[in-house]
Parts: sequence; C-alpha cells; structure tokens
Amino acid sequence: MSEPTSKSAPLVSVFAIFALFALFLLVIHYVYEPRETGPFTGDGLHTTEQRKENLTKLRAEHTAQATSYAWIDQKAGTVQLPIDRAEELTLQHYAQK
Repeated sequence: MSEPTSKSAPLVSVFAIFALFALFLLVIHYVYEPRETGPFTGDGLHTTEQRKENLTKLRAEHTAQATSYAWIDQKAGTVQLPIDRAEELTLQHYAQK
C-alpha cells in the first residue's frame, strides 16, 4: 500500500529555494555595491583648461620622446631612437635578409 503524499513538502522546498536565492542576491548586492569613501583627494576632476594644459604637456613629452636620442639602459646598450631613424634601421635590417 502506498502512503499519501504531502503537498506541503514541495511547497516548503520552493519557499526554501526562493529564500536561498534572495539571500544570495543580498550577499551579491553587499559585495558589489560601491561604497562612498569620502572626497577624492588625488588627481580628480579638472576644468577644461586644466585638461587642455595636461594634454598639451603629454603631447609635448611624447613628441620629445619620439624625436630624440636617449639612453634607456647604458650598461645594457639600450638606446631610444627617433622613430624615423628606427624605421630606417629596421628597413635596412630586413632588406639585408
């Protein structure tokens, strides 16, 4: 003879699954929610003029690096070449092969 099945057991299981899923969502929310740590004191927001000035300085530095010779590591013999000269040397190197 078979025993009568209880309808409350599957219902309790469904509620338990929903409760665990809700708990999981709360943990994820707690872990990934950004927290306010106070005002940013580093290199934060700038005015348009400050950004333009920073961009001008950065471009000047990059132009100076791209067009000048310098030692990177003198002991190892590593130098910084202007881009045009490096291209010429690379073409010569591959033309010899």
